[in-house]
Amino acid sequence: MATTERVPGPCTGTPPWDGQDVLDVVVRLPKTMSPRATVSEARAAFADDHVHMLLLTEGGRLLGTLVVRDLPGSGANDAPASDYATLEGRTVPPHLPAEEARQLLLSTGQRRRAVVDHSGRLLGLLCLKRRLTGFCNDNDVAARLPNAT
Repeated sequence: MATTERVPGPCTGTPPWDGQDVLDVVVRLPKTMSPRATVSEARAAFADDHVHMLLLTEGGRLLGTLVVRDLPGSGANDAPASDYATLEGRTVPPHLPAEEARQLLLSTGQRRRAVVDHSGRLLGLLCLKRRLTGFCNDNDVAARLPNAT
C-alpha cells in the first residue's frame, strides 16, 4: 500500500498566529468615521471595495459598526448613519486567542470584528483575509493606499 507525505499548505500545519492573541494580529490603524456621518457618506466609504466595515468612533471609543447591508436600500441619505449601526456581534476582546477568533469569524460568516477593551476603546480591527487563511495587517492596508509605492 502506497503512502503519501502530507505537505503543509496554507490551511494545514501550525498557523503563524499560534499562541497569539487578537491584539497581536489586528490592523491597529483602521479607518474610522464620525458618528455624525450621514448615510450618504457611509455609502461613499463603501464604494471602496476594500472597505467592508465602518467603525464609528468618538474620542477613541467605538460607538457603532456598519456593514453595507445595515444601510437602508435607498433614500435617507441625510440621516445619521449611526441610526443603522450596531455593536452586537461585531466586537471581540483583545486577549481572545487569535485562532479562536478566526474560528468565531468562520462560524458566523464574518471577516471583520472591531477589537475593543473593557471600556469600549477601539484597539483595532480584526480582519480575516479573503482566502480565510490569515489576518490582514497594517502593512497590507498601507500597500493598498493610493499613494503607496
